[in-house]
Amino acid sequence: MSKTTNAKSAPVEQPFSLKAILPPLLAIIVGMIMVILDGTVVNVAVPKLVDYFNTDLKTVQWAITGYTLALAAVIPLAGYMTDRFGSKQVFISTVAMFVLGSMLCSIAQTSTQLILFRVIQGLGGGMVAPIGMAMVFRLAPPERRGSIMGMLGIPMLLAPALGPVLSGWLVEYVSWHWIFLINVPIGIVGIILGIKYLPKTEKKGKAHLDILGIILAPVAFSMLAYGVNQGGSESWSSTGAVVGLAVGGVALVLFVIVELLHKHPLLELRVFRSSDFTRGIILSWVTQAALFGSMLFVPLYLQQIRNYTPLETGLILLPQALASGIGMPLGGRLFDKIGARPLVFVGLSIISTALFLLSGVTVDTSLPVIMACLGLMGLGMGLSMMPVNTHVLNSAPREWVNRVTPLTAAAQQVVVSFAVAGMTGYLTSQITTHMGKMAAGSNPLSSMVLGFNDVFFLSACIAIAGVVLSLILRKPKVAVEASPDGQSTDPAMMMGH
Repeated sequence: MSKTTNAKSAPVEQPFSLKAILPPLLAIIVGMIMVILDGTVVNVAVPKLVDYFNTDLKTVQWAITGYTLALAAVIPLAGYMTDRFGSKQVFISTVAMFVLGSMLCSIAQTSTQLILFRVIQGLGGGMVAPIGMAMVFRLAPPERRGSIMGMLGIPMLLAPALGPVLSGWLVEYVSWHWIFLINVPIGIVGIILGIKYLPKTEKKGKAHLDILGIILAPVAFSMLAYGVNQGGSESWSSTGAVVGLAVGGVALVLFVIVELLHKHPLLELRVFRSSDFTRGIILSWVTQAALFGSMLFVPLYLQQIRNYTPLETGLILLPQALASGIGMPLGGRLFDKIGARPLVFVGLSIISTALFLLSGVTVDTSLPVIMACLGLMGLGMGLSMMPVNTHVLNSAPREWVNRVTPLTAAAQQVVVSFAVAGMTGYLTSQITTHMGKMAAGSNPLSSMVLGFNDVFFLSACIAIAGVVLSLILRKPKVAVEASPDGQSTDPAMMMGH
């Protein structure tokens, strides 16, 4: 229950005014939309980056994997940093670091520089969404929180839809450098709005920092992702795969031990004692691996096999984001009536159907068929994502509800980076295998398409595993509606970016 407010700290209760919170809300939205956009614009530009840097897909893919791993590394720090320095200061600083990373990416001369600068970008962008959401949560009174968070949700849904189109136009008609440079003016506007309008927040004195956790987590996740990539592209017995998996595995075990023993851990792993939470989060990982692992390859197929321009590719991808925007609110409403299991079952069934259809694409599959498959993937994603997230939140033990958001957000970035690394390696090795079996005089594009077919089929199998897992979901024994300090936690805050 909320505590009575001390007259000294709040002498007059001001009536809520939407006009009053619009400027700080706009500052937060500008910062968040910049980071969310950046998560979608690079996929369309990958073929251009491969050509520009005269390198291979496996190398450029690390510009995506490095970014997501950097996001994962700093998301858990959001709570500590805001306690130590205050929300406003940390939010403005992280947006500034993201802008700096974007400027550096735009002037990268080699693929190695691009990967390094994307890591800097990720270190800046990782805390923007969780801190921004928490600030919006505090700005809105409880009775208006749903509608205010809904306003925040609109740009979060629009950004993935507009990102590929904007990226395609910039890559085709301007230069790939501008997919990063465009963040600079947006970020500067966000910083100015933040300095002027964001409310000053109290620092909470001495905050506890899990230093060992901060060191071990990035080592574990990055080395495991590297090992998975090397295993998929070369051989699971190759030096890179063995070293990556061994070092990453040892670091992960040490990280888990440290987190379980630490009084103030970076990530609250004890929440896995709840079997309902564990089932839910494993299912969310499977969903993310199937979806995000395969989403990189549709733009590649469209540009490398079908020779569509980057702008045309962005427009072809539009149905997926729009269908997701339709499915997400629908899934949220139905969850209250029927629970997570039927929605996740239906959503993942739709996703797996779409991926199975994509696994049969050829050099000349008609565009309406591809767009219909993408629309199905988006609809399935919209129906299943929010119910899974809400289920995970509801099944967390009451005392750890507020600790679940950084855990799930960080885990999502790690799973996505693993999926991208593993499937990129798998695509490379399958194309090489099919090329080796190709008869003399055959069209090499046919071998490449077979490689894409294999990746989509693998993604479909992962999605089918999710359909089976959804059957063991059950309604949590105790629905958690509030955290110990009396603040309810919005399931939308668990959404990744």
